[in-house]
Amino acid sequence: MEKLSQSGNSGRLIIVAYRLPFKLVREDDQVQLVQNSGGLVSAVLSLVKDPRMPKFNASEKIQWVGFSENTAEELEGQSLANEEFQAHPVFISEEVNENYYEGFCNNLIWPLCHYFPSLARFDDAYYEAYQTANQLFFDKLDEIIQPDDTIWVQDYQLMLLPGMIRRKYPENKIGFFFHIPFPSYELFRMLPVGWRKAIVDGILGADVVGFHTNDYVEYFLKAARLVSEYGNKLHYINMSNRIVKVDSFPISIDFEKFNAAFDAPEVVQARNDARQSLKEKIIFSVDRLDYSKGIIHRLRGYQRFLERYPEWHEKVSFVMVVVPSRDTIEHYQQMKSDIDQTVGKINADYGNIYWQPIIYQYRSMPYHELVGMYTASDVALITPVRDGMNLVCKEYVASRKDRKGVLILSEMAGAAAELGEALIINPLDVQDIADAIKIAFEMPVEEQTKRMDAMRERIMDYDVFAWTNDFFTQMTMLELEHDRLRQVFLNNKGIDAIRKAYEASGNRILFFDYDGTLAPIVADPAKAIISADVKKLIGEIAQRDTVVIVSGRDKDFLDSLFHDLPVHIIAEHGALIKTKGSENWALNESYEEGWKESIRPIMDLYAKRCPGAFVEEKETALAWHYRTADEKEYATRRAQELLWQLKNYIQPELNLQVIDGNKVVEVKKTAFNKGTATRMFVDNGNYDFILAIGDDTTDEDMFEALPDTSFTIKIGDDLSAARNHIRSQEEVFYFLSFMVSAISE
Repeated sequence: MEKLSQSGNSGRLIIVAYRLPFKLVREDDQVQLVQNSGGLVSAVLSLVKDPRMPKFNASEKIQWVGFSENTAEELEGQSLANEEFQAHPVFISEEVNENYYEGFCNNLIWPLCHYFPSLARFDDAYYEAYQTANQLFFDKLDEIIQPDDTIWVQDYQLMLLPGMIRRKYPENKIGFFFHIPFPSYELFRMLPVGWRKAIVDGILGADVVGFHTNDYVEYFLKAARLVSEYGNKLHYINMSNRIVKVDSFPISIDFEKFNAAFDAPEVVQARNDARQSLKEKIIFSVDRLDYSKGIIHRLRGYQRFLERYPEWHEKVSFVMVVVPSRDTIEHYQQMKSDIDQTVGKINADYGNIYWQPIIYQYRSMPYHELVGMYTASDVALITPVRDGMNLVCKEYVASRKDRKGVLILSEMAGAAAELGEALIINPLDVQDIADAIKIAFEMPVEEQTKRMDAMRERIMDYDVFAWTNDFFTQMTMLELEHDRLRQVFLNNKGIDAIRKAYEASGNRILFFDYDGTLAPIVADPAKAIISADVKKLIGEIAQRDTVVIVSGRDKDFLDSLFHDLPVHIIAEHGALIKTKGSENWALNESYEEGWKESIRPIMDLYAKRCPGAFVEEKETALAWHYRTADEKEYATRRAQELLWQLKNYIQPELNLQVIDGNKVVEVKKTAFNKGTATRMFVDNGNYDFILAIGDDTTDEDMFEALPDTSFTIKIGDDLSAARNHIRSQEEVFYFLSFMVSAISE
């Protein structure tokens, strides 16, 4: 794979999102593109135009694929381009779009991801339409995609699309960003088995997958493990022929735009008007009409404030703006009715002819009026019961150039992870909301400024432009990681080079894994026995070279096989070492006893639940084997659950490592592994030829620990830190025979 520095400048950026970022306005039989001023549009523009980040061809327009409400006939013959963007409309029939967008996306995925499973509707017609629509988006992409293009797919409406692109265009760079909360596995598993697997596999078609917070990342990684059996290491998922990076990229706003707006004349006017017409203290909130925004709970929290703190009566105005959304749907109509009634009741119970406690408006707000209210208010009250990020709170902070005001923020908003200086509340706890309002009103200006400065600095440093740059920087780094893990299969030329290096050296050391390297992988681990030919060859090599058998097996098994050969043996992933000629095993000095008692019951329970699986107790490790399980698919699912439970159960201070091996889940101490053990041998000898061969994930520690001059070989086609690959275990014997044939007996 080429590095980005070589190929990046020639490629275009293609954004794929449900909606086009333009309004198509017809004037005098011509269609004009009126571009919206959204954060994503601005950030994408900056990404392409920024000379410091040469990721894309700046002379090429950004291609944007999205749904158009106009028909193909209406747009026929129109260019659909402006200076920066070329629009590519996707046409979806009304019937399909109803089941796709309103159905699958908004009646199923939205409530499920926002923790309202009771509102989720499961309908086969929804999923069929979702597949159809994703295919329509792909068909449009298929018309325009070029070899060096980078495709960035946006959000939950297009979760199948990255996988579709990957299948036909495996060499193109693909990103995916999920803009809403990714739910916990207990909610995600409510989706039918086929649907959830298609969603996970579809998303994993991308190279980089982004979420707003680390929690959402962890939830997705758990789903990937339990649904599609993909484990991860430091948020990298190794999918054999490529890797996927899954990480958090908290979306942000254009800080400078909101900060500068503070002094805009129309904003100053709006701020002054609000200050003159409202009471001494102003609370402000603005939301789209949605059950995830916690509007009713917020009203009840304010109601509790008025009830408990009567000294604030006639001194506070709560300006609550709700932006219309989906109000043709019955559930949303009912929600609006509940809000109307609750506002009316609070105003009737606490207000009088001189004072209206809540000023409620159901409308959209012009930008200058919005920033005017942000900067006039003493408190921003933002209380979603679940929100992927919530940019309103960031806009409020960015607009406060005066460094005053208090942000009250729900702990359920993704932004709470970044804006810890806000007053963080539980949005369902009305007393918590009431108390936070009182604290905010009484907060000294110095304290307000201290908190606001910290939040403003954070948003200024990681604005929406940093967000896009961060995402594509990770894509660049992933390419470098791919380059490091590239698969280079040994051909005759490569094998001959190793043979010549072997022949030219005088002090050699060779490391061999056992299972899958010297012996074939078989269903019953006890029957994985080295062949007579391979053992004879290893014995011959050991007569003149240092040979080390490196295995996760226990010492008794390895002793029974190799006691008659002049080799060193490393057992249990580096915990036990028996040097050549010695009768005794040395326990790694870093090993600590007493940890198994807490882990064994968990493994035993999973073995009882899974017929054919069993727990092997080694001297320094515990292993849960499931190669011999009766039901293979069932056992694999149990193994994924066991892995997840162990990784969450084991505390850092235990210093334990969970290994996802070949049909085995193993737990051992972290102070040693195959890497530390092999490195110890190398450091204690002046070797001029080093060779290591292995097939399992545990052998990666060995490949990474050995010097760059070593010959490291991975068996199979999984991505690996090894510098070379051979295709199968059977080829090991022929490779070694050819390599050592250079030296006569």
